[in-house]
Amino acid sequence: MKRLGFFICIGLMTCSLLSFGQETYQWVDEKGAIHFTDDPSLVPEKYQDKVLKKKSPKPPTPIPSDKVPQGAKIEKKPEPAPERKDLLGRGEDWWRNKAREWNEKLLNAQKNYETAYAAWKAKEKELEEAKFKPKSLKRKLEAEAKVLEEKANDWKKQVDEAKNMLEKVLPKQAEEYQANPSWVKIE
Repeated sequence: MKRLGFFICIGLMTCSLLSFGQETYQWVDEKGAIHFTDDPSLVPEKYQDKVLKKKSPKPPTPIPSDKVPQGAKIEKKPEPAPERKDLLGRGEDWWRNKAREWNEKLLNAQKNYETAYAAWKAKEKELEEAKFKPKSLKRKLEAEAKVLEEKANDWKKQVDEAKNMLEKVLPKQAEEYQANPSWVKIE
């Protein structure tokens, strides 16, 4: 029984070594199905011009131990670490771009809020100084102040939304999708 197992192992190793260096033929039929064969005569005639030939890679050849100088160290080149991705296959760049996008929205909204708020306060001051002016001018100034107040409030809402996205929503999404939390931090 042990001999049979030994011969089976030898046979499998021989077959696997023989498969290296062989050509395989690939083609796609009209239904989009991909077919493979190692015998070119099995490829239908209408697909002969669309066949892709692929050669199996050669097995790695080990360095014989008698060829390596004694005391020499064989260094393996470190392979680059695979890029880490979240559950949906999105990497660090995607998450950092998303955080940058929201940070830009925050900065823009803050700038516009400050401008609108300053204009609103200036208009209110102008309204206070117009105590002894005609009522029509006061109504006009009140309407302008109201519009500026609404603009300032709209920009404040956008500031709050962007802060919420950066501080709560994006970190929570990164956690849910198992992305590195540092990817959504703004430097």
